[in-house]
Amino acid sequence: MDHEVTRDELELAFAHYCDVREHAIATGDWRPWGALFTEDALYVEHAYGEFRGRKAIQEWIVGVMGPFPTMTFPNDWVVYDPAQKIVVFQCQNRLPHPTDPNGAPFQFPTWTKLDYAENGLWSGEEDVYNPKKAAEVIQAWIRAGGKLAARESVKMKHL
Repeated sequence: MDHEVTRDELELAFAHYCDVREHAIATGDWRPWGALFTEDALYVEHAYGEFRGRKAIQEWIVGVMGPFPTMTFPNDWVVYDPAQKIVVFQCQNRLPHPTDPNGAPFQFPTWTKLDYAENGLWSGEEDVYNPKKAAEVIQAWIRAGGKLAARESVKMKHL
């Protein structure tokens, strides 16, 4: 049964989303992050395609993050809309400098819209960013000495 969502509820759900994301970064296991989505969730990723359902989302995120275990996603800002049951935020897709611990990171911004399904789960996510810029940043990181931790098993469909 649908209930009215409060800002506090959205904030708590988003904080949990971020905590699980941070745990996935720390451990390299992205399956728990994928478990934050409903069984019928829709994930729209403009460069990689659309993924329907928790299992498809988990398979995609595990594959896409495999080569980039040091990538982090610090949030720049977040907006909560309880009436629409959505959270919109901007984060950086950030790779640390591969050879200089004090060097500037390699990063590009992403805007994300999360659709809240209640009970701490999300029924959808849509990521919006410039795929060409993302590819350029990753190539610059590689030229600077960055090395993929695994072979890319998921390729961008739209550049």
